Amino acid sequence: MQAVTVLVFTLLVAAGSFVAGCLGALTGMGGGVVVVPLLTLAFGVDIHYAIGASLVSVIATSSGSAAAYVRDGYVNVRIGVLLEIATTLGALLGGILVALLAANVVSIIFGIVLVASALSAARVSPAGQRGPSSPLARRLRLEGQLPAHVGGDTYAVRAVPGGFAVMFLAGTLSSLLGIGSGALKVLALDQVMHLPFKVSTTTSNFMIGVTAAAGAGVYLSHGYIETALAMPVMLGVLAGSVVGARVLVRAPSVWLKRGFIVVLLIIAVQMLLQGLEAGHG
Repeated sequence: MQAVTVLVFTLLVAAGSFVAGCLGALTGMGGGVVVVPLLTLAFGVDIHYAIGASLVSVIATSSGSAAAYVRDGYVNVRIGVLLEIATTLGALLGGILVALLAANVVSIIFGIVLVASALSAARVSPAGQRGPSSPLARRLRLEGQLPAHVGGDTYAVRAVPGGFAVMFLAGTLSSLLGIGSGALKVLALDQVMHLPFKVSTTTSNFMIGVTAAAGAGVYLSHGYIETALAMPVMLGVLAGSVVGARVLVRAPSVWLKRGFIVVLLIIAVQMLLQGLEAGHG
């Protein structure tokens, strides 16, 4: 009977993780932002083990979907590699702040940031995707080209320092919360640097695995990655991310962006409520 129960639990976790992987691939945020509340609220898993499994799933999402995005020509690899420097430095700062800030304070801050991010994403960039790249972007050869099957147009890249700063914040929050912080990565690429939205989401997926891997190492050293839990989560998210990647290249960008905003707001409310409840507890 117990074996049946364990099997059902594993299958349910894998199914939920599959949905999380699809969502993570479509929005560029990684499945981790869905996996943690899924495991803690629906299955009663301890938050530390949930975050450990979440980090593994973020790596799986990045690996599963990024390979397809690179093959299809959406990922701007030069931008991804450059901005990983910022997220890594931010992750080091986040590791220091973990010991200084209460968890509920971090949750409230993150919720506020996500609300601001959603409002920012809802606005249409006044310059659209047109106009010349910034001098720094041209010097670093960051301009890219969309795949041939969607027109093959060359797109400009702007505000590299601003994008670098937001990526630093994303890395800091990733280390604090144990997620890939793909939401802020997408906002940095889409709203600050004015990349096409599909390029933003795919490049974010390409990047989040590196950030999550650093956090996973810390959780592994503390014994918070349980193989029996992390395995179905990883496999479910990996399968979901591959399916999500195939859907993304065919889905209209406007619907992807609206879905991205909705997910941001849902996560923001969850983080704010969690922080406020812990503060009153």
